[in-house]
Amino acid sequence: MNIAKNLERSAFFFPSRPVVSEDASEISFAQLNARANRMATALIRLGVQPGDPVALCAPNSGDWLAFYFGVLKAGGVAVTLSSLLKTRELALSINESLPKIICTYEDKLDDLKGMKRPGVLEKIICPGGDLDLDRLADAGSGSFKAVERDRSDTAAILFTGGTTGIPKGVLLTHENISTAIQNVVFNERSNENDRALCFLPFNHVFGQMHIMNATLLSGGCLELLPSFDMEKVLNAMSDGRVTKLFAVPTVYVRLLSVDHIKEKLGSVRYCFSAAASMAAEIVRHWKDETGLSIHEAYGMTESASMVTYNHYYRHVVGSVGTAVSGEEVQIRDLEGNIRGTGEEGEICIRGRNIMKGYLNKPEETASVFWGEWFRSGDIGQMDDHGYLYIVDRLKDMIISGGENVYPRDIEEVLYSLPEVEECTVIGLPDKEWGERVTALIIPKPGMTIDAADLSSRLKTRLSSFKVPKEYHMVKEFPKSAAGKILKRELRKQYLKTGVEPRRP
Repeated sequence: MNIAKNLERSAFFFPSRPVVSEDASEISFAQLNARANRMATALIRLGVQPGDPVALCAPNSGDWLAFYFGVLKAGGVAVTLSSLLKTRELALSINESLPKIICTYEDKLDDLKGMKRPGVLEKIICPGGDLDLDRLADAGSGSFKAVERDRSDTAAILFTGGTTGIPKGVLLTHENISTAIQNVVFNERSNENDRALCFLPFNHVFGQMHIMNATLLSGGCLELLPSFDMEKVLNAMSDGRVTKLFAVPTVYVRLLSVDHIKEKLGSVRYCFSAAASMAAEIVRHWKDETGLSIHEAYGMTESASMVTYNHYYRHVVGSVGTAVSGEEVQIRDLEGNIRGTGEEGEICIRGRNIMKGYLNKPEETASVFWGEWFRSGDIGQMDDHGYLYIVDRLKDMIISGGENVYPRDIEEVLYSLPEVEECTVIGLPDKEWGERVTALIIPKPGMTIDAADLSSRLKTRLSSFKVPKEYHMVKEFPKSAAGKILKRELRKQYLKTGVEPRRP
């Protein structure tokens, strides 16, 4: 088994059909497959062997896809990193995954050169690096068949911070990914005539598995945009090129502010939202304005995307649907006892899509499993028809604008500032962002903090989506007997009082 064979199959059945539309040009399945073959054979000549980690850290593009599938075809493990990572964040992921080779872009070149050492980043593929992609491709052959791998072999490593904020590499096998994307294709009724709009990053499980890999499996085409740009999104839809709209709640909120949005959707037949729970009123408003449902699913990096799906046939607003084929979902209490219908508890999952484990973290891997059942860390309940509803999270993770934000990552940077005595970071409900990242700070005696200045400094050390959107200066925090800051109590406090924040 090798998920790169999905590209080979689609290239066999649909050789001349477009797989990528980007900057007014298109790449066919046959062209992408041939370029991936050249990448694979060139990587093998550079010494890449089955199981070797090879990294990508770049914005979405057709070349990103060619390199990704080249790594997989060679039998390597694709380590996919966010192009938004700052130096410290990037170093943590590199030191954890130890890739021999990385494909990147010029903005990251200086940072990565400083991380090179024997066995790690021996080749940086980038303009100005050890060689660029075209030179790499020229060294390879256009004819090649994907190396056979066992279904339990790791295919990709995607990083998630979990509750600690320290990057954890999620090991997804060929079977994990194959199971997940087949469920996406089936449940969404995907086909070769679909064109899926993709402005969400390929390093994220939603972009990489749910959109990119699933679209490629079904023989469809990816309409690529480097990031969300309202004008470009509306143009792509208005031109009738897009049949499937994939977005996060904040994007749907913004689109609802556009006059005559129904007419501007063009040929869109299907809408999907992920990364954060969609407010029920937004789903209803979208249906009223466009006549289309916003479909949702429940999943995470550790499940290679889809676990449940909110259906074509009986779409229930406010739910994330029922378990997809081959997946089992249970609600359990904190002792592992199964809860009844309508009772709240931790969402636990069993299926062939569940990760192999966390990279180099056997204890953390063991802690999230009860036997074969994966503990999601999310609180939910199920109705008597098997529809799942997300209630809350056990984790402190914040989901803002579809991005996972880990408070400790921000707190560590805040604690490094001389004027900060104590701090914590929480998420507060926000109609547009889902949750807004909120920093609460106790300044050191005699010192004052300017929110705009603080935000400006944080932007040099954190990815933009992690920088708090508001700040509260406080005198003390509620704490447990052990001295732990009680974040749940803080959320309740600020939801009740509506204290005026300082915004940058």
